[in-house]
Amino acid sequence: MTQDPGSSSSIVLTDISPAAWEHPADRAALQALRAIPGFDLAVRKILAFTGGEQGIRLIFQANSVRVGPRQFPRLFSMMAEVQATLDWQRDVEVYVSQTPMVNAMSVGFDRPFIVVKSGLLELLTEREQRVVLGHELGHIMSGHALYHTMLYLLVMLGLSQLPFLTGIALIPIRLGLMEWYRKSELSADRAGLLASQSREDALRVFLRLAGGGTAEQTSLDAFMDQAREYAQTSGPLDTVYKMLNTLDLDHPFSTMRAAELGRWIEEGHYDQILLGRYTRRGQEGQERRFTSDFSEAAQYYGREAKETVDQVVDAAQAYGREAKETVEQVLGAAQAYGREAKDAVGRAIDAAGEALKQVVRKGPERPE
Repeated sequence: MTQDPGSSSSIVLTDISPAAWEHPADRAALQALRAIPGFDLAVRKILAFTGGEQGIRLIFQANSVRVGPRQFPRLFSMMAEVQATLDWQRDVEVYVSQTPMVNAMSVGFDRPFIVVKSGLLELLTEREQRVVLGHELGHIMSGHALYHTMLYLLVMLGLSQLPFLTGIALIPIRLGLMEWYRKSELSADRAGLLASQSREDALRVFLRLAGGGTAEQTSLDAFMDQAREYAQTSGPLDTVYKMLNTLDLDHPFSTMRAAELGRWIEEGHYDQILLGRYTRRGQEGQERRFTSDFSEAAQYYGREAKETVDQVVDAAQAYGREAKETVEQVLGAAQAYGREAKDAVGRAIDAAGEALKQVVRKGPERPE
């Protein structure tokens, strides 16, 4: 572990393996996909059918700006610093695409590259941009770009562009990739933190993505309170709504990403890596990693499932209590209304009888 010559405040994470930051659910899902014989080859053939990496690269070469010493020079320098911090020696091209969207992505498989939307550069500070560059480099180092490219083609170009039967067959793959994609974002968020080595900047990026604004207009502490409030919301149907809201998303909600990264920091993993206690490339055997990944992923999903079940049970119990109280209130009101109605009818009968007695006493009135 050495000091980064490009940034005196950064620690170079020499020979760090992406396994050091990858989320267990992401890693297990990706290992399972790669374990399927011929899966990567099948993916590459599908990508080749749709133009693949070169087709996408040509789009951005034709209609975007390639970052370099003379074009977006500060972004070019930051990318070099991020690569140095994560000790990644391979060249990674960066393109800036003119669009108001606040987003970035990594695509390709032989020579993955990064695309940054101009809206992101306008909204984020340089320190926050460094987090995003680290996030995207984390995707590339973890081997995510291949599957991101496939999902990009399936979602952006649409299944309708493929032969009918092929499009139908790929629907389950698309849904599976989107579930994995959401988990891969949690891994890359950790890489963004390690590249920037600033907790505040890494967490503030989620605030910016959620609502924009400036430091003067927003509060990171209040946003983290909001994230915890969302995570703890468990009223009737809330859990169902949460699942339905994320079903067709490729990114988790910003508040949940902030909460998940905050949890990783609080558990001490980030500090341990800065102290040099991390997995290095080639240090961990594939077989042991594979079984360990599934064990950790099982624990993660088990915790999520338990929380979900607890929320549903609590919601059902709360709903049951509310329903019971409502029924009792309705019955009580009906009984009270019944008593009042009975009394009113009794009074009306008594009044009618008294009026009849008066008529009998007076006798029929005669016209004058």
